[in-house]
Amino acid sequence: MSKAKILVTGGAGYIGSHVVAQLLEAGEEVVVLDNLSTGFREAVLGGELIIGDVGDTELVSNLLRQYPIDTVMHFAARTIVPESVSDPLRYYATNTGATRNLLACCARADIRHIVFSSTAAVYGVPQGGHACEETPTNPINPYGTSKLMSEWMLRDLAASCAMRYVALRYFNVAGCDGRGRIGQSTAKATLLMKVAAEAAIGVRPHVAIYGTDYPTADGTGVRDYIHVDDLAAAHLAALAYLRDGGASAVLNAGYGHGYSVREVLSAMSRAHGQSIPVLEQDRRAGDPPELIARCARIRDTLGWIPRLDDLDLIARSALAWEKRLAARRAS
Repeated sequence: MSKAKILVTGGAGYIGSHVVAQLLEAGEEVVVLDNLSTGFREAVLGGELIIGDVGDTELVSNLLRQYPIDTVMHFAARTIVPESVSDPLRYYATNTGATRNLLACCARADIRHIVFSSTAAVYGVPQGGHACEETPTNPINPYGTSKLMSEWMLRDLAASCAMRYVALRYFNVAGCDGRGRIGQSTAKATLLMKVAAEAAIGVRPHVAIYGTDYPTADGTGVRDYIHVDDLAAAHLAALAYLRDGGASAVLNAGYGHGYSVREVLSAMSRAHGQSIPVLEQDRRAGDPPELIARCARIRDTLGWIPRLDDLDLIARSALAWEKRLAARRAS
C-alpha cells in the first residue's frame, strides 16, 4: 500500500515553504500545488511541485485521484490587507471562492484531514487587545472576512461528513528558516520585521511607524510576533493530532505576549549594529492599539511547545535572510 501523501497548497510561499521543509524532514511525502504568483519555485525544497491554481477543480480532482493523499494543508491565498481593501473581489475570489472549490474536491475524494491557514485578522479590533478563540470575530477588512468565510465553510462541511480540520489563526509571523534556506521573499511585503530588515540594508529608505499616540507603553502598536519555524511546527503538530483522531479545532497561533513597533525596530537595530531610519506617520484606520493571542488552547490541544520565542533571534534571522536576498540580486 502506498504511503499517504500530503497536498500543500501555496507550498512555495513564505509560510507554506517552511511547513513543506519540516514535513520533508519528518519523512512525509509531499505534493505542492502553487501557481507561483507570489511563491517561488526555489523555496520548495523537495517533494513534487505542481504549477496550477487551487481553484481549478479539474486539476485538484485529478491530483486527489492520482496521489494517495490523506491530508490537505491549505495556504494558498492573498494576504496583503491594504490590497484587500482596494480590490476586495480579488480576495473573495482567491481566498474564499478558491477554498470553496478545493473543499468540494476534498469532499468528493473523501479527504479526512485539512489544516487551514487562517489569521488573527478575523478578530478585527478585540476589546482589551487580547483574543482567545471565543473572542467574537469581527474582521475590519476583506482579507480577514475572506478567511473567516473559509473557516465557516470548513466548519459546515465537517459537520456534514467525516472530514476533520484544524484552522490555525496566525498572529504576526516573522523570521526565516534556521538553516537559512528559505525566508520571506515576497515583493512589497508589509510585515513589520521584513520591512525593518529591508530598511536596515537599504532596500527601503525607511520604516514607517503608523501612530505614536496609542495607549501603550511607548505610544506605538503592540503585536504578538511568532517565528515562522515555530508556526510551521504547529502545523506538523496539527497533522499528528488529526491523524490520531483529534476533533476539529480552531486554534490561535501566537506566543501570548507582544512587542511594540519601537521594540521591534530596536531589535532590528541591534541585529544590524546601527539604527534604522524611521518615519513617524499618523495612525492607519482600523489598526488596534494591541493584538495579542490567548494561546493556551493550542499548547493544550496539540502539545505544541514553541522553541524560538526570542525577539532578537527573530530579528537576526530576518536580517540574515534579507542579506542573502540582496546577495542573490547582486550576483
